[in-house]
Amino acid sequence: MANDQPLTKEAILEAAEQVLRRYGPEKTSVVDVAKALQVSHGTLYRHFPSKAALREAVTERWLLRIAGPLQEKANQSGGSAAQRLRSWLQALIDSKRKSVIEDPEMFGMYSAVTLEAVDMITEHVQLLIQQMTHIIEAGVRTREFRSGQPEAMAKAIFMATSRFHHPAYAYEWSSATIDQEFDLVWDLILTGIAGGK
Repeated sequence: MANDQPLTKEAILEAAEQVLRRYGPEKTSVVDVAKALQVSHGTLYRHFPSKAALREAVTERWLLRIAGPLQEKANQSGGSAAQRLRSWLQALIDSKRKSVIEDPEMFGMYSAVTLEAVDMITEHVQLLIQQMTHIIEAGVRTREFRSGQPEAMAKAIFMATSRFHHPAYAYEWSSATIDQEFDLVWDLILTGIAGGK
């Protein structure tokens, strides 16, 4: 990017992602990002007051890329609510596993930021819970799922499946039995939320 072009937050975030992938989250500095954009690091501080703020913004952008396709799944109407919920959970799990393998630097940053940016991560988790709530509400309406509080059910399911999508457990995701273990958890969840049939 030539320094005579207007510098946007989106351009900074795009450059920061590329630099983070090249050097890793621990070694990347604001100066590195500024060099990639051919601007002074002071220019970046006009948009982001600190390295931490820049890291959080990059992570938030990455999380939105995960949440977007999940929202599409939550909005689908075909199939049973159980199939849709299982598909949604599998998509969440697959996106995290894929990131560990294909985008380890960004996943590393996400893992680090989960410990630092509690409000942002809480907001992201709440968005995911809302998506699950939408699917569960549909299942309650059709009596496929038992009546109750769909949001509380979604929170419980999110917590019950955290081993399969929370970054703290990433070291377990390559286990040969991880899919079978998720099946066991899913069967228990489905038994718990199924309507009276």
